[in-house]
Amino acid sequence: MIREAIVVVDLGYGDQGKGTVTDFFVRARGAHTVVRYNGGAQAGHNVVTDDGRHHTFAQFGAGMFVPGVETWLTAHVAVQPWAMVVEAAHLARVGVTDAFARTRIDADAPVITPFHRASNRLRERARGEGRHGSCGMGVGEAVRDARTLGDADVLRVRDLCDGAVVRTKLRRVQERKRSELQAELGDRGIACEDATALSDRAMVDVYAGLLAVFVAAARVVDGAALAEVLRRPGAVVFEGAQGVLLDEWRGFHPHTTWSTCTAENALGALREHGYEGAVARWGVVRAYATRHGAGPMVTEDAGLSARVRDPHNRDDGWQGGFRVGWFDAVATRYAMEVNGGVDALAVTCVDRLQGEREWKLATAYRMGDGTRVRALPVGAHGDLQHQAAMTAALREAAPEYRVTTTVGEAEAHLAAMSEETGATVALVSIGPSARDKRWR
Repeated sequence: MIREAIVVVDLGYGDQGKGTVTDFFVRARGAHTVVRYNGGAQAGHNVVTDDGRHHTFAQFGAGMFVPGVETWLTAHVAVQPWAMVVEAAHLARVGVTDAFARTRIDADAPVITPFHRASNRLRERARGEGRHGSCGMGVGEAVRDARTLGDADVLRVRDLCDGAVVRTKLRRVQERKRSELQAELGDRGIACEDATALSDRAMVDVYAGLLAVFVAAARVVDGAALAEVLRRPGAVVFEGAQGVLLDEWRGFHPHTTWSTCTAENALGALREHGYEGAVARWGVVRAYATRHGAGPMVTEDAGLSARVRDPHNRDDGWQGGFRVGWFDAVATRYAMEVNGGVDALAVTCVDRLQGEREWKLATAYRMGDGTRVRALPVGAHGDLQHQAAMTAALREAAPEYRVTTTVGEAEAHLAAMSEETGATVALVSIGPSARDKRWR
C-alpha cells in the first residue's frame, strides 16, 4: 500500500496561494483527505475550479470541490461554528452540498466565540498607530485562553452539544473579556458594537441558540481517530494556514499570530500517529512578495502595489492594506530554515507580473548600520525578545536587488528564485485554477 503525505506550508506572510496549491495536489495525487493543522476561521484560501466556480475556504479544507475528499480539523485549529455554517451554505450554492458530511472536527479544538472576536477588535483599535495587524476574528484571543485557562473556562467543540455547558462557558467568556478590557483600556473605545456584545448579557442566549444548525451537522471525533485516516492507502494533504513569517515564535514579533505556522504541527501529527509513508514538504510562495497590514516588509514597492492588484485581497478589512513588493529571497531563506527546510517550492501568481518592464528579487539587505546581510539570525525557539529586535532592525533595512529578466521571461525569474533560495521550484501556477498549474 502506497501512502503519501503532502505538507503545504506558506513561506511568507500568508496569502501565498495555499488554497489553490492544495486543490491542485488533491486532484493531481488523488488525495482522499485534507488535514488543516493550524490557524482558524481567519483563513482565506481561494480556489477557482476549471468551470469557473469560486470559494474562499476558511474552515473547510481546500479540496472540497473534489467529490468524496474529506476534511479533518485537528485540535490545533480554532473553530468558529457560527461562521462555519455560513461557509457551508456558500459551498452548497457553488455545488458542494455535503461539506459537513465530509468533515471531521477534533473534539478538543477550541471554539472562537463572538466575545473573543469583540475583545480582539477592541484591543486592536486601542493600539492605534501601533496596531499589531489582525484579521479581527478573535482567533488569538481564543487560542490564548485555551492555552492558559482551565477546562471550566474554555469552550471546546466537544461542549457544543450540551446547551447548559455552552451557556455557562459563553457567560464566563463574556464576563472575563469584559473584565479584562475594562482593566486594560478603561473607557477607551468602549462605545461601539463590539463593546455592546461584551456588556449585553442577553447575547449569551442569542449565540447559544444559533448553534443548533452546527450541532446537527458537525461530525465531532476523538483526535486519535486521525491514525485511521493516515493508515489508508493514498495521499493526504496537510493544508497550512497563514505563513511562517507570522509564526507565533519565529515570525517578526509583535506582528504575528497565535499559531505555529511552520510544518511542525503536521509533522508532529504524523509522528504521533505512527505514520508510515512518504512525506513531502512543499513551501508555497508567490513570484513576488505580499503582506496584509502592519509589520516590516523590506521589499515593499508602492508602484508595484498599485499595478499588481489582487481580486481576492482587499484593502478595507481588519488586516489593513494589501502590500506588494518584489520577491524576497532573504526572508524566504529564513522561513525555510526555521521550518526545517522544504523539499520543493510551489510558485504562484506568476501571471500577475506580466507587463512589468523588469522582474527582480532581493538577494541581501543593507541594514541601518550599513552592514550587508544575506541571512537573518535564527534565535532560540520562544525567544520573543530576539524576534522583536529583528523586527526593529528590519524596519531600517533596504533591499539589494538582482534583476532576473527585462523581457518578462518567467523561466529566468523562476530559475533565479531557485538559485537564491537553494530550493527547487517544482510547481508553477500561472492562473487561479488547477489547469493553470504545471510541473517544472
